[in-house]
Amino acid sequence: MKKKEMCFALYFGNRGFFPETLIASARSEMIEAVTKAGYKYIIAPEDMTRYGAVETKDEGIKYAAWLKSHEGEYDGVIMSLPNFSDENGAIAALKDAGKPILIQAYPDEIGKMDFEHRRDSYCGKFSICDVFHQYRVPFTVLEPHVVHPLSEDFAKNLYDFAAICRVANGMKEFTIGIIGARTTKFKTVRYDEITLQKYGITCDTYDLSELFYRVEKMERDERVIAKEKVLCDYTDFSRVPADKLTTLAKVSLAIDDMMADYHLDAITLRCWEEMQTVLGVAPCVLLSELNDRGIVASCEIDLCSAINMYSMQLASEESTACVDWNNNYGDDKNKVILFHCGPIAQSLMEGKGVVTDHKMFAKTNPGCGWGSNEGRIAAFEMTYSNCKTEDGKLTFYADEGRFTGEPIEAEFFGCGGVAEIRDLQRKLIKLAKEGYRHHTAVGKGRMASVLKEAFTTYLGYDVIEL
Repeated sequence: MKKKEMCFALYFGNRGFFPETLIASARSEMIEAVTKAGYKYIIAPEDMTRYGAVETKDEGIKYAAWLKSHEGEYDGVIMSLPNFSDENGAIAALKDAGKPILIQAYPDEIGKMDFEHRRDSYCGKFSICDVFHQYRVPFTVLEPHVVHPLSEDFAKNLYDFAAICRVANGMKEFTIGIIGARTTKFKTVRYDEITLQKYGITCDTYDLSELFYRVEKMERDERVIAKEKVLCDYTDFSRVPADKLTTLAKVSLAIDDMMADYHLDAITLRCWEEMQTVLGVAPCVLLSELNDRGIVASCEIDLCSAINMYSMQLASEESTACVDWNNNYGDDKNKVILFHCGPIAQSLMEGKGVVTDHKMFAKTNPGCGWGSNEGRIAAFEMTYSNCKTEDGKLTFYADEGRFTGEPIEAEFFGCGGVAEIRDLQRKLIKLAKEGYRHHTAVGKGRMASVLKEAFTTYLGYDVIEL
């Protein structure tokens, strides 16, 4: 999956009766911190304002004009406070920044608390935050309250802020393609398009017959043969009949074409039962491969899971998956088997899967469900999240746990993994009573705090605590 190249605009604050001599070192230290973390930066010329920082409203207006001239070049703003710093210049500079803002304040040092060295940034940070709150300018503050740019703590802050920027910017406006009508038997995955549009999420719906028509008119040409090779290289297709492999390749190409033709950022697919009765395949492995390509794709027309998958992919830049809250794991009340029948991204699995005839469909019609990519989910720290549309609101939960890698018997169909979640039983009761679905989206890493910050501060979503 291609990583997004991130760029930050750097801002430095000042207040005249505090030591302005510290600004020059702050400029060089922040540049070093950002580049060491692997990010790019833009910085206003040092001679644009006194000392290369912003104090007065006039200096703030100059910075705002400079920032406007670089619109589209930066993903977020890092506001560095080498000393107490003035809030009037800050609000003039950044009230129209239009991107997430991270406020960083320098710590004072024991032994350097004399008038020439004392920063008071600890206090000044509150003044900046207070005025930004008054003006309703969204901003991010992270632990610890004061932090040196060259510290490990700030390196973690930068990593989290980059993820917050990707989520906040990436979800401000995007389009999900809905291929097929909602599966009638799953009222659990209903959603409100008007509510989603209010939050910048466009739902474009396409009849499943269009996908079928695109598949049926395809010849087995060089493009199809090339896609067959991609699929066979992706996972174990050794059991799949040749004609089913060709059909799966055509379906994959048809989805690719629809995404390109309609400018879709993600999709959710009606994956049963017409796929099996008309085409004789199950598209599970195709969704798996799409997610490993960085294209979010959920099954069963679970659009809300696709939204969460999209958010976590932006945050982690790793593949994500939609899974069922499926089985208890023995008597351990904090463990659950999370499962789906084969669309799990292979990068989340222990190894290559094996493509089989989907056992649920093969039970009544053998040979109609080739495409389930069976295997086991690997052990990793994970975040799980989902959302619902209700009463005009888009409401999320986001929490963390871990896949343990513990064994699941070989006869267990599909792709599953044992997840351990603290206080699981109470959280399941809350999810049930709050009306959340039988699916949850999962992604690699601990990113619940990043998601909540992006959702609440920049996107206006509601979040419940589990």
